[in-house]
Amino acid sequence: MPTESPTAELGATAGEFALPATDGRTYTLGSLKGANGLVVVFMCNHCPYVKAAMPNLIRDARALKEIGINVAGINSNDATVYTDDAFDRMVALTKEWNLPFPYLHDETQEIARAYGAVCTPECFGFDAGLRLRYRGRIDASRKEALPDARRDLYEAMRAMAQNGDAPGVQYPALGCSIKWKP
Repeated sequence: MPTESPTAELGATAGEFALPATDGRTYTLGSLKGANGLVVVFMCNHCPYVKAAMPNLIRDARALKEIGINVAGINSNDATVYTDDAFDRMVALTKEWNLPFPYLHDETQEIARAYGAVCTPECFGFDAGLRLRYRGRIDASRKEALPDARRDLYEAMRAMAQNGDAPGVQYPALGCSIKWKP
């Protein structure tokens, strides 16, 4: 059964982190932020919701970068049980999809817990001051991509970059639950 993200506390400040990425670098919150903000997407390799959303996420990440908003993916799943989510498989997925954003590994799951992430894919959109302005879905795609779906994440972040306001309507993310360690 899919998991739905809870309502967000808009205005909350993004939590700091330093995480290794599939490109061999370690990224911090500050090093990822674009001039107009940052989107953190909790994602993983095995989730059918992530797989279906990947083409639209990649499209939107490229479009957001053009308006000064960077994107970063974070995998927090327990890879000892879900071996498809192991770091070496993350590296392979990055290459396979030619991801236009860093894909980070939250092996301790501390960052997912700090952000209150519950499912994949789940998006946290922050403004230039790293205050939360959007929490929810990429679009209405579920286990199948909807190529003509309204671009909820992109439209929310574009509006935020243009006028600083959080969108009035935010749709919760829906996907696989994060696979927590015991």
